[in-house]
Amino acid sequence: MVSLNARRGWILLPALLLAGCNTVLMNPSGDIAVQQGNLIVVSTLLMLLIIVPVIALTILFAWRYRKNNTKATYEPDWDHSTQLELVIWGAPLLIIIALGLLTWISTHTLDPYRKLSRLDATRPIPANVKPLTVEVIALDWKWLFIYPEQGIATVNELAAPVDVPIHFKITASSVMNSFFIPALAGQIYAMPGMQTSLNAVINKPGEFDGFSANYSGAGFSDMRFKFHGMTPQNFEKWVQTAKAGGGALKRSDYMQLARPSQREPVRQYGAVDPDLYHAIVNRCVEANQMCMDKMMTTGANGKMEHAHE
Repeated sequence: MVSLNARRGWILLPALLLAGCNTVLMNPSGDIAVQQGNLIVVSTLLMLLIIVPVIALTILFAWRYRKNNTKATYEPDWDHSTQLELVIWGAPLLIIIALGLLTWISTHTLDPYRKLSRLDATRPIPANVKPLTVEVIALDWKWLFIYPEQGIATVNELAAPVDVPIHFKITASSVMNSFFIPALAGQIYAMPGMQTSLNAVINKPGEFDGFSANYSGAGFSDMRFKFHGMTPQNFEKWVQTAKAGGGALKRSDYMQLARPSQREPVRQYGAVDPDLYHAIVNRCVEANQMCMDKMMTTGANGKMEHAHE
């Protein structure tokens, strides 16, 4: 039997050839990306239900009613057919309804903020599996990944064990970027002073490409990293290697790292300031800066106190 991925590839082959797309989008290694790929296939097939008959009938009518076909019926006074109107308007309406339902369902089930309920189509998440938290910071022009539970950080290198839910917390240092690993899940924006989230899982070991999908300046094209899907044992070894070989990432080190640079090599930090990510999100890494969350709390308390006076 032909596999589902193979059928999907053949269905979208013309579009892929015309667009020059990387087929990893249609043959991903993470369950969220698989569901998104299925959504593309189903949506395409639904639209083809209209497009193919229209193209076929256009060709048929052009051939049948060509000038030299004297056998074709000539009815210059014909202007209406109830049956034809029902088909012309009814079929697209049904397609729109189906696409609307599909959009509504997938918008909720594939919400990046929603916790995962399964590892893949056949396996629910085991009760004893604890999600891996990764804090993602888009810098100019590189990526910083902090593993708060493991106490390590990396630049331009990301790793996670297979079949373990990953919870990404995503922000940026200065300008908006877009965190995108096509084999894992769809792209999520990284914005300064804000935190976005992504829940995903990688189901196959391997090395996958990650990059920014939002233009952010001169070094944008080199803002790439490798995402490693590992067995739990290899991931633990990778963590221990980072702990043993890397220095500490303190706030002063982060300030140096955050300066614009291009084509930064992979580096690892064996220790991280535990409050660094909070300070990055709240724009208070530098000394004597008030964090935005504290500023808002202070402002709210001030209004409340003023209201009681």
